[in-house]
Amino acid sequence: MNALLQPLTLGDLTLRNRIVMAPMTRNRAAPDGVPGEAMARYYGQRAGAGLIVAEGTWPCAEGQAYCRQPGIASGEQVAGWRRVTDAVHAAGGLIVLQIMHGGRIGSHHIKPAGVATLAPSALQAVGEVWTDAAGLQPYDLPQEMSAEQVRTAIQAHGDAAARAMEAGFDGVELHGTSGYLPMQFLSSSTNRRSDEWAGSAAARAGFMTACLRAMGQAAGLGRVGLRLNPGNTYNDTADEDSAATHAEAVRQAAQLGIGWMHMMRAPVPHIDAFAMAREHFAGPVIVNDGFSPETAAAAIEGGMADAVAFGRHFIGNPDLLDRIRHGWPLARFDRKTLYTPGEAGYADYPPYAAA
Repeated sequence: MNALLQPLTLGDLTLRNRIVMAPMTRNRAAPDGVPGEAMARYYGQRAGAGLIVAEGTWPCAEGQAYCRQPGIASGEQVAGWRRVTDAVHAAGGLIVLQIMHGGRIGSHHIKPAGVATLAPSALQAVGEVWTDAAGLQPYDLPQEMSAEQVRTAIQAHGDAAARAMEAGFDGVELHGTSGYLPMQFLSSSTNRRSDEWAGSAAARAGFMTACLRAMGQAAGLGRVGLRLNPGNTYNDTADEDSAATHAEAVRQAAQLGIGWMHMMRAPVPHIDAFAMAREHFAGPVIVNDGFSPETAAAAIEGGMADAVAFGRHFIGNPDLLDRIRHGWPLARFDRKTLYTPGEAGYADYPPYAAA
């Protein structure tokens, strides 16, 4: 496991080890999106990671996708996140915030009254979302964003990055996958516009690049990362040539000079997302999805990646670093409590010694 335990320079960040905690939606914020004490304990317990990428967080009210999803749009939310970053830093860790605008993924039963659901085009996503107010509901039919609303959304990403730095985060990452707003612009199935943000892959990737640029202006480009997943069709999003489109997005991010690329394994066999990242991005690459400690170490030793992000393993193993270092067995987690309110199945998983 020695490869995982080596330090790493990631943009402007210096990691103690190459074990990254992947961003995972857990729905444990207050109804108004303010992180509470349970979230501070949860992330503080996992500060042994070389880097924590905190869960997808909405930059503005229009961007909220889920109930009890944290935001970074108000002073109260900044103060709540400050408790989280203080807990992580007190334990010697680093933490960056993933900024996630839901776009058409969401419901008026979740957002504050009068807040519109916006998307590149007025195309309703197939599927349903849980709302605490009305149970399962179909996704809203979104309004097509005007040119001014596109500019406002880009600026919202920059403003969110500034608030994240105010909250004590060490950097920010753009959520560019899973069918949320940047991927809605990127994908040919969800972007039917006729302006400068549509048409070619380069134009469709332009919104994502503009958001990264705005985030970099607030946080410094060396503290900005991008998470991508070529071939992903989650939340009813598809592309006519996902490999070529995502390669263009990677190239634009590389030319911008961001600090790292966070690449998920492609869910389709004909796309090698990790090779794509290495080919088109000269900076450090984090890979994610389906790795064990052994395969993660091999990925680093073989040059596939500079660091490996673990998601599920971090849920039931707050002391994942120690378990990997000492060869201790990994604990399972309870799938039934992944998104439920309260602390059950959240900050109550014990470390190995206690278990």
